[in-house]
Amino acid sequence: MMTNEMRNQVDRVWDAFWSGGISNPLEVIEQITYLLFLRRLDDLQTLAENKAARTKKPMERRIFPEGKDAMGCPYENYRWSRFKNLSAAEMFDVVEKHVFPFLQTLGGDNSTYAEHMKNARFKIPTPALLEKVVDLLADVPMEDRDTNGDLYEYMLGKIATAGRNGQFLTPRHIIRLMVELVAPQPNDIICDPACGTCGFLVAAGEYLRSNYPDMLHDANSNEHFHHEMFHGFDFDDTMLRIGSMNMLLHGVENPDVQHHDSLAEEYAGEEEHYTLVMANPPFAGSLDDQGTAKNLSDVVKTKKTELLFLALFLRLLKPGGRAAVIVPDGVLFGSSRAHKELRRILVEKQKLDAVISLPSGLICSCSGSS
Repeated sequence: MMTNEMRNQVDRVWDAFWSGGISNPLEVIEQITYLLFLRRLDDLQTLAENKAARTKKPMERRIFPEGKDAMGCPYENYRWSRFKNLSAAEMFDVVEKHVFPFLQTLGGDNSTYAEHMKNARFKIPTPALLEKVVDLLADVPMEDRDTNGDLYEYMLGKIATAGRNGQFLTPRHIIRLMVELVAPQPNDIICDPACGTCGFLVAAGEYLRSNYPDMLHDANSNEHFHHEMFHGFDFDDTMLRIGSMNMLLHGVENPDVQHHDSLAEEYAGEEEHYTLVMANPPFAGSLDDQGTAKNLSDVVKTKKTELLFLALFLRLLKPGGRAAVIVPDGVLFGSSRAHKELRRILVEKQKLDAVISLPSGLICSCSGSS
């Protein structure tokens, strides 16, 4: 559970980043994300070491190599549990010159986290600031999924105060409403084609944990939950890193979070693959015909993103699948031929359960695929 003291600690670190010259909340969260990932890697290696000691067998997978790197730094110092106890100056030197180059080459665990961390860039400007951030994260009990998830959600909430960066964050109460309406099931295959910070996927996972508490006790259901259930696409690398870590800290081991432009022709092969779609996609006007997937034009002929995304959702869903998505007013009231055709498809060929108009001007459209 997130305490007031923890919130105050995060706020103090945020102020320190601001004073240190990093005022973009996305950059702040990104730097914290890298450090959380390093702590996760250290925990994984510790588990592997403990297992090897118990079974008297060699370690199955070593994340941090033995020995020293080319510059003479022991690989052991790359580990969170080691560098956090160094002096501020030593810690800064190890993290900047050794650990982050190591992150950029890491990929041996085949996880989406490792893939997205390849472009990690160290931007913390001073040893004092690094020491303060590490001290904050060292005090957070990372074995408690609820606590570290709440911590990350609290940090993500700060994006909403950052002007245009707020576009990446859907209000949590709206997400919870949409998740409750579609009621995810343990056998669902869930997709957010514009996932951002993975808020919908996280909320779906939390709903399943609360409503199906025995789900993760079954080996097949556990494997499905951690490796096959959750799929998120975005074309912003920063969002992919943040979203992947958000999923990890909420207890999903290896979600499928990938760099996709969901409307592009090169990613048109996901047809009828998912049972549940939830999304708040960007609506940025019109797109160029040449780059848009041709199978979307088969649903509705338009260049407008709000219509193309709805056409995409219909394409992604398996027969009998369902969706809860946020759309602008124009989808309901636009008078063009494409707007009218899409509304006809939703009413006559799909199972439109509800259209909910929200006071803020957002519209949540909940429908099922026939």
